[in-house]
Amino acid sequence: MLSPVDIQNKKFKRTFRGYNDEEVDKFLDEIIEDYECLYRENIELKDKITSLNDKLNDYKDLEDTLKNILITAQQTSDEIKNNAKAKAELIVKEAEERAEKIIDESNRRALEIKTEYERVQHEMDVFKAKLKAMLLAQIEMLESNENNINGD
Repeated sequence: MLSPVDIQNKKFKRTFRGYNDEEVDKFLDEIIEDYECLYRENIELKDKITSLNDKLNDYKDLEDTLKNILITAQQTSDEIKNNAKAKAELIVKEAEERAEKIIDESNRRALEIKTEYERVQHEMDVFKAKLKAMLLAQIEMLESNENNINGD
């Protein structure tokens, strides 16, 4: 590719019936000026393309990183959910086992209380029967003494 300096330094051979040097030089100066602008613009655009490509690559890297982070976050979320579910199941199982033990202990205690109640009830029935028998015996003895005193 020609540079503006190459155009500016270009020398043409002179001929007897050649072009007007002033017109050619003026036209070449215009070409050099336009070409120089286009050349600088081309370099700036290439630099801009390079910069944008670099940014695009940075964004692609960032996108890949974010995708990996999202995948990791999803995996972590799934793991946390599974751990929470397992822990909840364990808590429920332990609670059920404790409840079962409490129920068994309550049933055992209720049976002990019922047995004790029945034993006390039996002792009370025995006591009543003995008291009744003793009172009847005392009444008989009183009646017998009364009969003996009244002259039977």
